[in-house]
Amino acid sequence: MQDPQPEPCLFGYWRSSAAYRVRIALNLKRITAEQVPVQLQEGKQKSADYRLLNPAGLVPLWREPDGFTLAQSLAIIEYLDEKFPDPPLLPGDLKHKARCREIAYAIACDIHPVNNLRVLDKLTADYNAGKEARAAWMRHWIATGFDAIETRLAETAGLHSVGERISLADICLCPRFITRGGPGSIWHLIRASSRPTRRHGNCLPLWRRRQKRNPMRHDALNLYEKTNR
Repeated sequence: MQDPQPEPCLFGYWRSSAAYRVRIALNLKRITAEQVPVQLQEGKQKSADYRLLNPAGLVPLWREPDGFTLAQSLAIIEYLDEKFPDPPLLPGDLKHKARCREIAYAIACDIHPVNNLRVLDKLTADYNAGKEARAAWMRHWIATGFDAIETRLAETAGLHSVGERISLADICLCPRFITRGGPGSIWHLIRASSRPTRRHGNCLPLWRRRQKRNPMRHDALNLYEKTNR
């Protein structure tokens, strides 16, 4: 009888929306991986040991038993999608695939980076931004990004964000709807906004209600919260 093969590792943090994306992808593909916590609030991502694994000092980080490592959530997800193609995370139709990537990139490349912890800390260190200023900064960029995303969803959404199947776009949207409604969630924006427009009150809430019934989201969060909070 052969010894069981060692599992790959996902280094992450329970409140990191980038790590959350990868956990959802793992759940969808039924891939098991050891969850390794990196306590961002304590600065563990800046440690010399962690930077040997990921020079950028960010989460998530994917590591395989042969020593292969990969950072950046979308790079990890696309790698896993090619390595484990069932179920696919991108639509088969070329135009739907492009729209799916557009929504995913709008979140991962436009909204998320400017609201990252290291950016917020830099605002505080260099410009004395307090808690309210940091929250206002986040609300501005979340509103700007989701105005465009909601317009796209009005064109592309079926049962899910692009058509009838879960895709990379849903994987990127889910973490922005963290139920706690913190400053990085779209629900915090809706509650705090002085202009709750149609764009913030139509397609996105409908999409969220549908996803709440899908175990992919809750499993991804609960899996990590049980051992890493």
